[in-house]
Amino acid sequence: MTGPQIAAALGMARSTVGAILRRLGLGKLKALEPKPAVIRYERSAPGEMIHLDIKKLGRFDVAGHRATGDRQAGRSYRAGWDFLHVCVDDASRLAYTEILPSERKEDTTAFLERALAWLGQHGVTVERVMTDNGSAYRSSLFRQALNRAGARHVRTRPYTPRTNGKAERFIQTSLREWAYAKPYRSSDERSQAIGPWTDAYNLTRPHAGIGGITPWSRVNNLLGNDT
Repeated sequence: MTGPQIAAALGMARSTVGAILRRLGLGKLKALEPKPAVIRYERSAPGEMIHLDIKKLGRFDVAGHRATGDRQAGRSYRAGWDFLHVCVDDASRLAYTEILPSERKEDTTAFLERALAWLGQHGVTVERVMTDNGSAYRSSLFRQALNRAGARHVRTRPYTPRTNGKAERFIQTSLREWAYAKPYRSSDERSQAIGPWTDAYNLTRPHAGIGGITPWSRVNNLLGNDT
């Protein structure tokens, strides 16, 4: 029932019913619509699918309020942006990251090629690459790189970021445990920390989604490696 229907049925003022509904988080009809079921899946072998995504982060040259908790802290004006590019293997959760100056097709494609090469060094041959529908991922430059690698491009459905959920979750974890975990003095210092953090994520951090082992252990188990 809508707010006016409830007000009429109860003999109450519409404004009163509206205030109550807003307080309960039910002020909009979409709040009553059931959320679509989350379809969970996991590829069985490393490289069957990797997930790519990008997170835009503001650059700074003084620590901001996220790190210090002080909203009166200094601000970095017009400092620009950093772009965290991430690659996550679906089966093992093995991750590769870089901080790049843009999300344009040139940087995005170069990241793809380096990620594929890095995975290849660890015995992982990529069959499918999942991305959202960003312009860089739809570019001919990106498509050509995929063709050279013999990988199929899988795109998420529009407005459904959960389809690329493993990359989304990795980004949220990285923000919590790396980007906002300590008061960096500058964005350059923050960028220098992403490599060691990603190494720890792969090598030592237990991952609940894969039974409490590390991504590195998982990829070696699935590939049948001894190390």
